[in-house]
Amino acid sequence: TQGTILPAPNFNPIMDAQLLGGALQGISCEKDVLIEILTQRCNSQRLMIAEAYRDMYGRDLITDLKENLSHHFKEVMVGLMYPPASYDAHELWHALKGVDTEEKCLIDILASRSNMEIFQMKEAYLMQYNTDLQQDIDSETSGHFRDTLMNLAQGTRMEGYADPSTAAQDAMILWEACQRKTGEHKNMLQMILCNRSHQQLWMVFQEFQNISGQDIVDAINECYDGYFQELLVAIVLCIRDKPSYFAYRLYNAIHDFGFHNKTVIRILIARSEIDLMNIRQRYKERYGKSLFHDIKHFASGHYESALLAICAGDTEDY
Repeated sequence: TQGTILPAPNFNPIMDAQLLGGALQGISCEKDVLIEILTQRCNSQRLMIAEAYRDMYGRDLITDLKENLSHHFKEVMVGLMYPPASYDAHELWHALKGVDTEEKCLIDILASRSNMEIFQMKEAYLMQYNTDLQQDIDSETSGHFRDTLMNLAQGTRMEGYADPSTAAQDAMILWEACQRKTGEHKNMLQMILCNRSHQQLWMVFQEFQNISGQDIVDAINECYDGYFQELLVAIVLCIRDKPSYFAYRLYNAIHDFGFHNKTVIRILIARSEIDLMNIRQRYKERYGKSLFHDIKHFASGHYESALLAICAGDTEDY
């Protein structure tokens, strides 16, 4: 793994639970203590702390965090307490059931997760909300965007398999789909992108370049629009290089929308134990400034401290 959060050495969940209890139940909430503990323990350790906390105080740690904290700082601290699949489920639920559907959140999660992650996320979704993720996608989204999300949510992408002899065929179908843009062609396009293995698609994209003289991303951007186009591009980018995709999403969230807090929080938490180190590296290579620098520039207070602790930084980032 290339995460920024690693298991803490000499870990003592009982001591951590005691410190959190003191921080949350004092007259004023000691936020620095919360940051110090919750951002410096891996997810499985945080879950053990929550258990020790319940045994010690007879209270739920997530509930106490929600009651004592506010705004974005609360979102970060509470988000850290969910197991990864539950966190994805939580984010998808809010994206689907909020006042407005948050399409970009659906894209980020469903375009980037493995079959196993999708399977676990669907189970968590059912347990937490007593409803089926695919049914909710079906009722809250529409058109080819919906069809593609539904396909991804099946978690049936082939794994490890690659067949050079069919790569040129698939590339031809993709190229035709970009030329003709009928409903049937859109279906073929998303079927290939959602179901072929990563290894297969690497070859397909190469063949596409040979046939059309154009990169697949440029072709999709030229031929389609809206969230359908964004989702297709996200799938391609995640297959090519997931850390680069998330670096690009973070950069947009920080710079394009005047700091889109939800996106920044979600990506930092979700990738903190997977590839946030690589994401930071790609961010710096591509945009010249470090992710640490940009977060520091836009966030403030305990919220900023929590994000920076998750992001972690090299000496030159400070």
